[in-house]
Amino acid sequence: MEQSESPAPCVSRLALFLTFSRITLSGFGGVMFWARRGLVERQRWLTDKEFVDLLTLGQLLPGPNVLNLTVMVGYRFAGWTGAAVSVAGFLGWPCLVVIGMGVLYQHYGALPQVQQALAGMSTVAAGLLLATVVKLVLVLPRGWRPWLFGLLAFGGVGVMRWPLLWVMGALAPFAVAAAWKEQE
Repeated sequence: MEQSESPAPCVSRLALFLTFSRITLSGFGGVMFWARRGLVERQRWLTDKEFVDLLTLGQLLPGPNVLNLTVMVGYRFAGWTGAAVSVAGFLGWPCLVVIGMGVLYQHYGALPQVQQALAGMSTVAAGLLLATVVKLVLVLPRGWRPWLFGLLAFGGVGVMRWPLLWVMGALAPFAVAAAWKEQE
């Protein structure tokens, strides 16, 4: 049986910096897969449930969800300085890589080989995203209500193209009430 909360290990600021640097330097096309792999499977700092809970909270806050997750994990293990070094690791090296890649793309981006490489990388990124979705789905509650709200949100935002804030504002009270009712 999987525990819902992992014991809080002692995590150094250097370990936070290096872990989040590794996550973002690995995550071309998105870091969700690498964040889960690094924090849950490799470092074992979080359980699957904790990862999903923090990611969900990160999606509700303004800003990029994985950056919000980075701040929360850094703060959890080392306070404000942990949050700061986690963000530095998460953003520092990738910013330098992006600047370098931008310079290279400006000079060589029109070459057919570069275009083919970019097309291949987009396929890999889509596969990594699908693998992460499958792993996260296994942690979701087994009832039908979460799936209903997920489908309604997808339909509203993805299909009908309604503003995300309106869809969340309309669905959130009902989803909270349904979750509360399930726990009674």
